[in-house]
Order: sequence, then C-alpha cells, then structure tokens
Amino acid sequence: MRKIKVLIIDDSALARQSLQKILLTDSKIEVTATASDPIFAAKKITHNPPDVITLDLEMPRMNGLTFLEKLMKEFPVPVVVISSLSTEGSEMSLKALEYGAVDIIAKPQLANREFYEESRIRICDAVKAAAIAKISPLYVKPFNKVEPKLSADSILLLKHENVKIRETTDKVIVVGASTGGTNAIQTLLENMPIDCPGIVIVQHMPEHFTKTFADRLNKVCRITVKEGIDGDVVTSGKAIIAPGNKHTLINLNGARYRIRVVEGPLVNRHRPSVDVLFRSAAKYAGTNATGIILTGMGDDGAKGLLEMKNAGGYTIAQDEDSCIVFGMPKKAIELDAAAITLPLERISEYTYNKVYSK
Repeated sequence: MRKIKVLIIDDSALARQSLQKILLTDSKIEVTATASDPIFAAKKITHNPPDVITLDLEMPRMNGLTFLEKLMKEFPVPVVVISSLSTEGSEMSLKALEYGAVDIIAKPQLANREFYEESRIRICDAVKAAAIAKISPLYVKPFNKVEPKLSADSILLLKHENVKIRETTDKVIVVGASTGGTNAIQTLLENMPIDCPGIVIVQHMPEHFTKTFADRLNKVCRITVKEGIDGDVVTSGKAIIAPGNKHTLINLNGARYRIRVVEGPLVNRHRPSVDVLFRSAAKYAGTNATGIILTGMGDDGAKGLLEMKNAGGYTIAQDEDSCIVFGMPKKAIELDAAAITLPLERISEYTYNKVYSK
C-alpha cells in the first residue's frame, strides 16, 4: 500500500523536526518535505504534490490563513492545522476550518512523556483521516450572526444539590463527530428549532478550542450553545459542547439530566470520547435518548450507539454522501447500531419530529 505523503509547514525548526519524528512512527505515513513558510512550501507542492499538509498558522512572509485560502482555490489539498493552545490560536484555527482545513490538532507537548504519546496518536490519526477526507467548498460555511438570544438561565439557576434519582419524561439528544464534524454540527444546530430537546455533543477537538467553537456556534444558531462545565443542566433549546481533553457524560439527578465532566485516559484514542457520552445516555436516558453519529475517522461512538439502540433509544447515522469521512457512521451501520441513515441536511428535522412523535 502506498504511504501517505505529508508536507510539514512550520517556521520552527524544532517543531518541524518533532512533527517529522512523530509522523515517521506510523508505517502508513512518510514525510516527503518540510518548509519553514508558505513561500517555500508552494515550490515544494508544485514539485512533489503531497497527500496531506500539516500547517502552522503563525509564520513569517505569509500567514497560514492567507496561504490556506490561496491553496484551496488553486490546488486543494487536505490540510491539518497544528496550532498552539492559546485563545488567539483557537480563533485562527476555527477560521482555518472555514477556509477548508480538515482538522485542528494541538501542537505536541514534548516535556511530558504521556502527553507526547497522546499527541503522537492524535496527530497520526488526523493525518490518516485527512488523507481520505472529501474536500468540498460545500462544507465551508460562514459564521453569520443572528439576533441576540435571551435566556432565563441567569435568573432561574438550579442548585447543584444531591437528590434521589426519579423518573423523567425529558428527552435528550446526544451527538458524536470527528473529522469534518465542525461544519456538520453547525448545520445540525442551525436547523434545530428553539424548543428542541437538550443536546450534548462530543466533537474531537483540543481543549480551549471547544470554548471558541461553542461561542461561535452560539452566534449563528437560534438555540443556545455553550461549552459544558461539570453539573450543567441539559435543557430544552440548549446545546452543550463537551470541553476538549475531558470526558463528558450525562446522568439523571432528580428529574433533570446533567452533564459530568471528568478526567480519564484516552478512550478509542480520544478524549472526549463519543462512546463515553453514548454509553452514559444508554444507561441514564434509555428510551428518552436519541443518538446521532456524524462524520469522522475511526469507530468511536459505534458501540455506544448500539448500546443506546438496545436500551430503547432512537439512533441515527449520517450517510456516506454527506460525510467528509465516512468512518464512524460506517462502523455504526456495520454494527446495526443505527435505526436509520440520513443525509446531514435532513437529520435535524427528522430528529425533532421523531422525538416528539414518541
């Protein structure tokens, strides 16, 4: 099998060396070239076209965003952004997704051996996912602002107290996504009506980036979107994005669903993991839950979706044609975990109608 040819673009010699060392640990990947800035990179792309580019955004002569915009217009290549964990870095990286980048990965942390190994797994997986991703301008969605939303949450705050679990009729929607998921989630949430059931979402994304992602979604959706914190109540008309680098699950406290945000090892090579969320929904929500698995590489969420189906929940998988990477939904379908397979644009309306027909 031919190896995936990767071009590394980063102005730091140490970063280029570290990324090359990481990528070469995977037998399916080869680094065919490195470049210190986009000007040098352009020449190398013409001479030896790569399958995937890893791109730093803050570089001399031409920043990564300008280069990415030109690249996608003239020579579309799957791009994985390797970014710092700063707030500014997360803003620029999300803008890069709008310009056509496939994924965002945090720069590897070299000081800690455990963190380095997790970075290695995530970077290699992201490159392999990018190599089979569909690059299409249809998925480059602008973040247009909508009218400000008013919420009663600031007045009607529930106390975080321990009470006995009892039955509830509240519905909950849980969603899992990976590569290509940022645009898919935007489409899903933009089409959700204001009175939709509470939604909890795991998108494979580094910490800090999820807060920026949630804030930007909140500007374009009718429903409220926020990054989750431990103890958040899952309520109608609100979507909660699992924070990066933490596992998120739901439980039933009293008659209300709340989220728990917890530490823990990588599950299915991810943290947060879709399986963790879906399995908790199967356990605590059962027939009140709807599970949706969207575009992404690998199998995270497939077994959890099957548990939801077996627990009486309704389960949906995104179809192949509308996926950037038909990995996670495909695995779920192969396990017979999805009750139905739908194109992305139909999932919101179908889910809403299905939930309220129960």
